[in-house]
Amino acid sequence: MSERLPISAILITLDEEDRLPRALASLEWVDQVVVVDAGSCDRTQEIARQAGAQVIEHPWEGYSEQKAFALRHAAHRWVLWIDADEEVSAPLRASIERTLTRQAQGAEDHAAYACNRRTQYLGRFVLHGGWYPDRKVRLFDSRRAAFDGRRVHEGLRVDGRVGHLAGDLLHYSFRNLEHHIQKAHEMARLWAEEHAGRRRVTMLEMLLHPLGKGIKSLILRRGFLEGWRGCLLAGMGSYSVWLKYALLRERQERDEAPDPGRDPSPGPARPEEREKE
Repeated sequence: MSERLPISAILITLDEEDRLPRALASLEWVDQVVVVDAGSCDRTQEIARQAGAQVIEHPWEGYSEQKAFALRHAAHRWVLWIDADEEVSAPLRASIERTLTRQAQGAEDHAAYACNRRTQYLGRFVLHGGWYPDRKVRLFDSRRAAFDGRRVHEGLRVDGRVGHLAGDLLHYSFRNLEHHIQKAHEMARLWAEEHAGRRRVTMLEMLLHPLGKGIKSLILRRGFLEGWRGCLLAGMGSYSVWLKYALLRERQERDEAPDPGRDPSPGPARPEEREKE
């Protein structure tokens, strides 16, 4: 039986000493682990080096750009991307290794593979409200895929077929509710910055989109089955959508406001202009 193809894993970090050990432990079978750190003030870099990872400090450029930088340091063609708050489950690892073995045999020609992500929220994994299966493309042929450049909710542009991996990528999302609110503000701000000048926001959108998000999560996708966590996730989802539209609307009105230092009246005509009349 052919050996599997070698694989690199890439992670980006900033002050992740509490969550990084679990992620790195789940990658002990990977041939190369690249950790790009944006200047952590805690033990993140030390923990990564002790786990045998290649650590590169690089100033923060944004989620997509930071991952693209990490990708440039991957030594192998096949790359697995995970975040510091994620963990490769044993079934997912087995599926990846089987897939890379089939790739080595020439039995498959997919350019990338997606897997289901299962998220733990405030101490319990959630399966409803649109949180599972949260399918993500995470294993890819670096010759046929690249990060898409988006400032928020970045992903991969894939040139070729995308297959599916068995097993879940485990996601240990927010440390607590305060962290959730903090991330909601960060993501909304980045979304507003990305869309500034490219689209307009109406008052109707500010009303209907958040309302629709909450109803979809809590009722249509049965978030209520998660109890108070489902209610909280629906509420935070609505708030996040409202916030990003509100921030974009604020930018829109600020950009369209007249310059207070400029006299809007035409004023008296210049002598040369009067001569033309």
